[in-house]
Amino acid sequence: MDFIQTVLAFVVTLGILVTIHEWGHFIVARLCGVKVLRFSVGFGKVFFSKTDRQGTEFALALIPLGGYVKMLDERENDVPEHEKHRAFNNKTVYQRIAIVAAGPLINLIFAVLAYWLVFVSGVNSVVPVIGAVSKDSVAQHASLPVNGEIIAIDGREVGSWQAVNLALASRIGETGTMHMQVKGGESHQPFSVRDYQLNLSQWQFDLDKQSPIIAMGIVPYRPQVTPVFSTLSKNGRAELAGLKPGDKVVAITGQSVSTWRALVETVQASPEKLLKFSVERNNSIVEISITPAQKTLESGRVVGFIGAGVVSPPWPAEMLRNQQLSVVDGFIAALNKTWQMIKLTLDSIKKMIEGIISVKNLSGPITIAQVASQSAESGFESYVSFLAYLSISLGILNLLPIPMLDGGHLFYYVIEVIKGKPVSERFQGIGLRIGMALLFSIMAIAMFNDVMRL
Repeated sequence: MDFIQTVLAFVVTLGILVTIHEWGHFIVARLCGVKVLRFSVGFGKVFFSKTDRQGTEFALALIPLGGYVKMLDERENDVPEHEKHRAFNNKTVYQRIAIVAAGPLINLIFAVLAYWLVFVSGVNSVVPVIGAVSKDSVAQHASLPVNGEIIAIDGREVGSWQAVNLALASRIGETGTMHMQVKGGESHQPFSVRDYQLNLSQWQFDLDKQSPIIAMGIVPYRPQVTPVFSTLSKNGRAELAGLKPGDKVVAITGQSVSTWRALVETVQASPEKLLKFSVERNNSIVEISITPAQKTLESGRVVGFIGAGVVSPPWPAEMLRNQQLSVVDGFIAALNKTWQMIKLTLDSIKKMIEGIISVKNLSGPITIAQVASQSAESGFESYVSFLAYLSISLGILNLLPIPMLDGGHLFYYVIEVIKGKPVSERFQGIGLRIGMALLFSIMAIAMFNDVMRL
């Protein structure tokens, strides 16, 4: 069932974005008087199609990994004399630029509208309060205060952990100083705001294994979790030993346990070692012996686990924030958010080319499917925000000057504007082969990364 849900989420998500992208090409081509032969969502064998009065076939194909708009063009087929004026290749260079650029641009416009919809509907977020600071981390060296609320980074206001993560992500691979404004904290007045300077030269981490927040040494505040089991893995050590959902652990091998974190630390430190759990069940104490299984983490560390989940505690009302903007303010916020994500995407591409960010962070269709499914499960706000981000990525990537992509065609048309004549077919052919090799290499790396993450 989970697999089917993931596949459906992927097909729906990609179908929405591809349809929007190709609709951009389609509608501008129509406005420029170009005859569109086919508007296809997907590749391969067509399983549904319908032709409109203007002769355009609208099709759905079996392979949901993209789409295309096929236009009348003398370079591909013979065109009757009476229809030559409707061929794409016979339009002015500026019309061709408009048609090609419309796809990526409509993706960016869609992102603005999606973010606007989220902002006017109301955004739920957790206040970014520092729960703890890791030892020997950048955060500890900067003396960030526990229980302080992060309100701005480098002068940019942040009202949620997502905003904090994006602000930190924009500084990955950089040196120098980051300024973080924090309100309150254990040793300060509740409403006092202090500026902390974080030395980024000490900030070294693997983006594939850690989020920027955790790598900085900041542990987000979480409500204290009582060690009460909610779920047990089938045939896991916990279930086989006799634990049941609702059991509350009060001690392990004679040592008092009051938090889920303490339980996890004890279990992880005891792979294949017998532990005696004192469990509160129906107002009485039950003694259960469990030997945690062992597994090796990506870091190489061997830990114990018993296959059990915890009951999630409710969040304090003061730690939750709901922001619902007006129509105008929501649109301004959506423009700012889209611009922020565009800059982050371009910056990430630049850093990947420079080798600052590893290509291990490239994602393919498997990761997209998983995130789409998780976002859909998390609710409207999460899914629409993911759609917006993916639409921005699709738009920016398609504008890169790589042959086969829209940006490659735009590059040729810019040369045509400068030279006053089209780029030779021989030059375009060479570029096409280079573009295909580059794109297939990127796709292969992304797919490999997807499999390794599994």
